Amino acid sequence: MRFFDSHVHPAFQIFDPDFPQIVSKMKEIGITDAVAICDPGDEEPDHEKAIGLVRQYPLFRLAIACHPQNAYNFTDETEAVIRRYAALPECTSIGETGLDYFDNRTPKDVQKAIFERHLDIACDYDMPVQLHIRNAHGDAIDILRARYRQGRLPRGILHCFTRSWELEKVYLDLGFYVAFGGVITFKNANKVLEAVQKTPVDRLVLETDSPHMAPEPMTGQRNEPAFLKYIFDKCVELRNADPEALAEQIWLNTDRATR
Repeated sequence: MRFFDSHVHPAFQIFDPDFPQIVSKMKEIGITDAVAICDPGDEEPDHEKAIGLVRQYPLFRLAIACHPQNAYNFTDETEAVIRRYAALPECTSIGETGLDYFDNRTPKDVQKAIFERHLDIACDYDMPVQLHIRNAHGDAIDILRARYRQGRLPRGILHCFTRSWELEKVYLDLGFYVAFGGVITFKNANKVLEAVQKTPVDRLVLETDSPHMAPEPMTGQRNEPAFLKYIFDKCVELRNADPEALAEQIWLNTDRATR
C-alpha cells in the first residue's frame, strides 16, 4: 500500500532534531508523498526553510500561503513572495488559506480580503488551494459560492474537516476534496464519523496536520506523518473498506487535489 499525507508542517522547529528519521519512518509505512505547508506571513516565516526541505526530500510538494490567523501580517511583499514561490516547480498548491474566527486575532474583514487575494493567486497560477476554515463556515461558503458563480473558484482540499456530513456536502457540491485527520480517532468525534463514512470515495483525503493533533493512541505526543497509519486504519474501520483499494483511491485523490 502507498499513502499520501496531504498536510504537514515540516519546517516547524519541533522537527529539527530528528527530521531525517521522521522521513525514514514515513517511507517505512509506505508514505510516498506529502504536502509541506509553509507561511511567509508567520511571525517566524518558514518558507525558505520549507523549500530547502522539499528540495532535499523530494517526496514533499510545497504549499504556500498566509494562514488566516496571520492575515494581519499580509502585505504586498507577502503576496510577491507567494507568487514567486507559486512559480517554482516544487510548489503545487496555495495553502493553507481561509478564515479562522476562533480567537479573532485578525479582524474578520481583513481575513476575508486576504482570503480573496489567495484565491486570486490560485486562479492566476491554475493551482489548487488548501482551505483552513474554523468557526467561519458561513462567511467562507458565501465567498466560495460567489466565486463559483463567477467561474473564479480554484479546485482543492478542505483541510482538517471536523464537522457534520450536512456541512461537508456544501463543500463537495463546490467541487472540493475533503481531508480528515487525527480527530476521527478521538472518542468524542461524534458527527465527523458520519462524514467519514459518507464521503464519496473519490473525494476522500487524509492528513496528519503534523505536528498538531496526534491521533489515538499517540495523543499528547508530537504528531508526525508516520502516524497517518492510525488515521487510515480508523477510516478503513468506519467505512468497512478493503484496505488496499481504499489506500490506493485516497492516494490518487490526493495526487489529483495537490497538483
